[in-house]
Amino acid sequence: MIKYLTHNQIDKEKWDDCISLSFNGNVYAWSWYLDIVHPNWEALVEDNYKRVMPLTGGRKFGINYLYQPFFVQQLGVFSQKQLSSDVVSNFISSIPSKYRFAEIRLNIHNKFDSDTLIVDCHRNVELDLISDYDSLYKNYNNNTKRNLAKAHANDIVVVKQINPEMIINLFRNNKGKDVIHWGKKEYDRLLQLIYTAIYHDSCLLYGAVRENSDSLVAGAVFMFSHDRIVFLFSGADESNTENHALTLVLDYVIHDFSGTQNTLDFEGSDSDSLARFYKGFGGKELYYNGVNFNKLNGLAKWALRKWKGK
Repeated sequence: MIKYLTHNQIDKEKWDDCISLSFNGNVYAWSWYLDIVHPNWEALVEDNYKRVMPLTGGRKFGINYLYQPFFVQQLGVFSQKQLSSDVVSNFISSIPSKYRFAEIRLNIHNKFDSDTLIVDCHRNVELDLISDYDSLYKNYNNNTKRNLAKAHANDIVVVKQINPEMIINLFRNNKGKDVIHWGKKEYDRLLQLIYTAIYHDSCLLYGAVRENSDSLVAGAVFMFSHDRIVFLFSGADESNTENHALTLVLDYVIHDFSGTQNTLDFEGSDSDSLARFYKGFGGKELYYNGVNFNKLNGLAKWALRKWKGK
């Protein structure tokens, strides 16, 4: 039987035991991760935490809704036992009726169809790192290899365990200027997430500098869990289009973890240009489902459209 639990009813120890043992567990599903990205998350739990599904809900204009938090690509149903489309469908059907609207993303192992819900498809790019580096490098496309040569020609070198504030500020002062829906709250939450992940030995920080300089030109944050290295966040200055420092950072991570059981998860993307960039490292496209439903009346639908349009 699937039970709905409010945040205060969730046994975090049992929850994390489930995520630890789940064949499809990921870093986003740990209780400490959810506590930061969505502090009042709720849950669906089956068979004494043998299967679980986090619910990340909000309330606007008196409407309860589910949405995907920032810094979370895939959630859905996590299981210590076999997952079938019927099991996933049962969890989706068990979402409390108070949630009248939803735009959420499941995980790559949550496959199901529905006649009543909108089930969409999202792209991810992943690279299996089990081969040695030379073999992995051979699968880079010519453009990626050329850009790595440019990075070396520009005397770019990679450093580790840099200050996370530096990476965030690099993003804010460059590409972040165009990301108008991110404010201080989102950046503070990201910083808290990084430091908490460091505490849990689940974060890797890489940066790129010019040789003989302390000036950071690119940096990246990777989350590590369940033999997956997730490319969560990055920042680069305007010189990246010429020196390709971020390309070198990703190559460095691939080199560091080549010959291991890990998978590099590029965390996207539905953007064709980003997917093309990631596939340049030999990454393969994989797809996972999202679920959308809208049970609102006409006035509520209008209010929601107005809010989302802001």
